[in-house]
Amino acid sequence: MTSKTAQTLDRVVIRFAGDSGDGMQLTGDRFTSETAAVGNDLSTLPNFPAEIRAPQGTLPGVSSFQLHFADHDVLTPGDAPDVLVAMNPAALKANLGDLPRGAVLIVDTDEFTKRNLAKVGYAASPLDDGSLDSWHLHPVALTSITVEALAEYGGLSRKEKERAKNMFALGLLSWMYTRPTDGTKSFLTKKFGANPELLAANLTALEAGWSYGETTEDFASTYVVGPAPMPPGTYRNVTGNTALALGLVAAAHRAGRPLVLGSYPITPASDILHALSGMKRHGVTTVQAEDEIAGVGIALGASYGGAVGVTTTSGPGIALKSETIGLAVSLELPLVVVDIQRGGPSTGLPTKTEQADLLQVMFGRNGESPVPVVAAQTPADCFAAALDAVRMATTYRTPVVLLSDGYLANGSEPWSVPDVADLPALDVGLATEPNATDDAGEPVFRPYLRDPETLARPWAVPGTPGLEHRIGGIEKADVTGDISYDPDNHDRMVRLRQAKVDGITVPDLEVDDPTGDARVLVLGWGSTYGPVAAATRTVRNAGSAIARAHLRHLNPFPGNLGDVLRRYDRVVVPEMNTGQLALLLRAKYLVDVRSHTSVRGLPFTTVELADVLSTTLEEIR
Repeated sequence: MTSKTAQTLDRVVIRFAGDSGDGMQLTGDRFTSETAAVGNDLSTLPNFPAEIRAPQGTLPGVSSFQLHFADHDVLTPGDAPDVLVAMNPAALKANLGDLPRGAVLIVDTDEFTKRNLAKVGYAASPLDDGSLDSWHLHPVALTSITVEALAEYGGLSRKEKERAKNMFALGLLSWMYTRPTDGTKSFLTKKFGANPELLAANLTALEAGWSYGETTEDFASTYVVGPAPMPPGTYRNVTGNTALALGLVAAAHRAGRPLVLGSYPITPASDILHALSGMKRHGVTTVQAEDEIAGVGIALGASYGGAVGVTTTSGPGIALKSETIGLAVSLELPLVVVDIQRGGPSTGLPTKTEQADLLQVMFGRNGESPVPVVAAQTPADCFAAALDAVRMATTYRTPVVLLSDGYLANGSEPWSVPDVADLPALDVGLATEPNATDDAGEPVFRPYLRDPETLARPWAVPGTPGLEHRIGGIEKADVTGDISYDPDNHDRMVRLRQAKVDGITVPDLEVDDPTGDARVLVLGWGSTYGPVAAATRTVRNAGSAIARAHLRHLNPFPGNLGDVLRRYDRVVVPEMNTGQLALLLRAKYLVDVRSHTSVRGLPFTTVELADVLSTTLEEIR
């Protein structure tokens, strides 16, 4: 046996790929958790089929998990993997095109049978015909080695033993990249504690993978990636959906109101429902409704009752909820509508990402019904975006749409856990007594008597003595709240509701322009934050000046946005749609922004955007 060496790397991108039943998401998640514990900065990209169980061994059934970890600031999950673990021919064929020449390729040779090869169109095994000579190929009989390692567990079937091969792969990769396994062992103990033999088998498979790396001559080196410098604090690895759920709970806590979630399960938003359902002790009530319309109705009813009402969904659900969102506009009650965007139209690409719904949430309701729109930027930023959405909803008495997407929802990164006492306080200011007098001088409650600064109407909890008032979707009279068909009153109420949204306090747009003389601005929103920042870094490292800005607030826009746009010779707007923000910017500011779009169900790559920006710089020179 040759002695092993250890090499130091500054960054690595690993992709686990296999059949949708091979446990690639679990494997990637566990490797990510252990990597976070080491102190690396990281970003992940889970990618899986829409079907619960796609045809086994086929290209549509391939599930993958990509992780980029480094000893420095990480902005994206990486453009291409340095290491590909392919559990079958389908995983190899689906992902080989992304693997750079010279990268490491680990394959499960047991799965390269004639039948599996034929399923994906291989006439001969690529392991034998020389077509993989451009990569560092490591053929490993993952399945049979795992089964042999578990021979002592007679109470398990061969199929059950084979399922543990993902733990063998995890053990091998953990050895290669000096990842700890203690957290995974604790996870397995919790998951399989009720079945001691199954627990022991998975632990054995994990250790067998580690031992295989130590003893085989096929792997001559381990790799070390040091921790990334980070400010002092408590960190945890968090997905966007988890961070968003925690942000909603923290905001409700700071507002001193209970949180009520009315939700119908839909990919990729369902994990928020799952997370919040476990937080009852924090004043959270979750209701899994029978459909999308019921979900938003529950949330709006809860808001009328004095709670922070929230509903979670994706694009198709927004379409169904639109009438009730319009009702919330008319009633002027707080409501948070979380839209985890995915590819469309219709069912579209349920498990793929897209910035598909900006125009829908801006205008997809009847009548003049303005709604504030907030967009999260990174998985960890979903926490802050949720706080912002609740602040707007409760302060201005309006429904607010919070946009995330599948990339943020399922992706993860380290998150600095804040001290709750440091979070902004949200003073909701519930109405407790009459706020006016009638002609006889008697105290009365005027439900549409507005705050002069925010234009918000009072939030009166039903049952409060003396605050009885009428609700409903028919237009209300200004101040009194009586039903009104008066043309002038309707005109006034429409303009008041618009003025309320337009007057929401949002910070000015910050522009990252280190030299101060950049002629090109790249402007993004939502989940393009990481790719845009990485591409900007690449262009600057090549010696070019370029400015970057990112929008969190899409309605209303920051007050200085128009001035920022007119400051530059060229503005490039990358979007994972066909140019929705670009359309809004052109209409509002009459600036000919350049739209760069993609609707492939995948986030932008750094190389792609860097090429676009470099080409733009060349054009204006």
